[in-house]
Amino acid sequence: MLYIGIDLGTSAVKLLLLDETGKIHNIVSREYPLEFPHPGWSQQNPEDWKHAVLSGLAELTASCDKSRIAGIGCGGQMHGLVILDAQGEVIRPAILWNDGRTAKQVDALNQGIGMKRLSEYTANIAFAGFTAPKLLWVRENEPENFARISKIMLPKDYVNYILTGEHVCDYSDASGMLLLDVRNKCWSVPMLSICGVSEAQMPKLHESYEVVGTLLPEIASALGFPASVKVVAGAGDNAAAAVGTGVVGEGGCNLSLGTSGTVFISSRRFRGDENNALHAFAHADGGYHLMGCMLSAASCNKWLMDEVYRVRNYPAEQAGITEQMLGRNHVYFLPYLMGERSPINDTNARGTFLGITMDTTREDLTQAVLEGVAFAIRDSFEVAKKLGIEMSATKICGGGAKSPLWRRIFANVLNLPLESVASEQGPGLGGAMLAMVGCGEFESVQAACDALVRVTGVTEPEPALAARYEARYRQFQKIYPACRQLFAELAQ
Repeated sequence: MLYIGIDLGTSAVKLLLLDETGKIHNIVSREYPLEFPHPGWSQQNPEDWKHAVLSGLAELTASCDKSRIAGIGCGGQMHGLVILDAQGEVIRPAILWNDGRTAKQVDALNQGIGMKRLSEYTANIAFAGFTAPKLLWVRENEPENFARISKIMLPKDYVNYILTGEHVCDYSDASGMLLLDVRNKCWSVPMLSICGVSEAQMPKLHESYEVVGTLLPEIASALGFPASVKVVAGAGDNAAAAVGTGVVGEGGCNLSLGTSGTVFISSRRFRGDENNALHAFAHADGGYHLMGCMLSAASCNKWLMDEVYRVRNYPAEQAGITEQMLGRNHVYFLPYLMGERSPINDTNARGTFLGITMDTTREDLTQAVLEGVAFAIRDSFEVAKKLGIEMSATKICGGGAKSPLWRRIFANVLNLPLESVASEQGPGLGGAMLAMVGCGEFESVQAACDALVRVTGVTEPEPALAARYEARYRQFQKIYPACRQLFAELAQ
């Protein structure tokens, strides 16, 4: 049988076709635009996702035996607010995970409601990227749109809605809305009340591998798919990527280096971070996980290459960074181009170069960006260590993980072995594997991971280099606290 995985990303959707042995038969990508109507705002038209997914599915399966297609699973960008009216039409552009417009609403939740109560209700506190503050923003700034809301969903849930007509969500993605009681896996009645919405407007909740429906007849007919094709609930992109890299069960760790950067630590039981520096979410395997998320990771390097240097050959820009430069750069970079979530939770934070002199080179700046992202990711690892979590290694995935230099920097900044896996498809592969479980190909997500995920390489830390980066990281830790008040003043 054949299974389709959909990775609904921030800049593009990637689709893959997988058979029951784990062999990938085809991969298709469709880009769509981002809108930045104001500084720090980020939104997208869900209709663009619809057209990209449907046209992508047609191309993906054009040369296969479509009668063999059994299931579809979607992993998608988290936290985005998608609202539909009673006719099922999109009311306004989706407010995305990296949107920073909700600073006022975040403060009202964290200070007015209180972090302790929010943690009791949801196991998390408010962050600008989360969905609940976005709902409050719409209620306060677009009351006419708020009054029209019939259905509230997340980006990948909109894809499932288009495919099946079902208004559903999985626990992993719902965990990032600040509307879910994560420990008990149900909608938080107090949070729904605070946001002025009802449970009737919320999607029905499922485990990620559960079948939520089959293709609508008109969708199946247009694509030439069997009407029996099953669609599973899917997962948030980080949980789906964790499945795709085999990070399930107790004690697994995955570092995802994509547009955003995440540290993902899986667990069979619920455990929360009392300081809320790490998110406590449900996992796609039916368990739970802790996650640290930085808003700008590989996108920092993309920004430097595309917008500043105006080049497309990323490896060529890294080629000039020599062995002697590693761990000795005099330039630092704060990677907070869209504000930041874990662990500082500061929408006012901004990208900053520090230490530039007359002899600073292009290579110094490139290296500073790569190192700055690694240092900021380590901040979340440090929180996990304080919770008593021991990690002996971590998987790594995402576009940034394709760079051998960046992997080496990360291995030595974290002082951990980085394990690369055979497939770099992350959320798309995880989505397809969830579909395989839903269709009965495997009895559990763990069984699917055991059968299909293979480690192909390990980047080991080097003691001398790791020691140099340890000293550099201790200096990096001092920069944001020194700039925090200035960032707040500049934002006024």
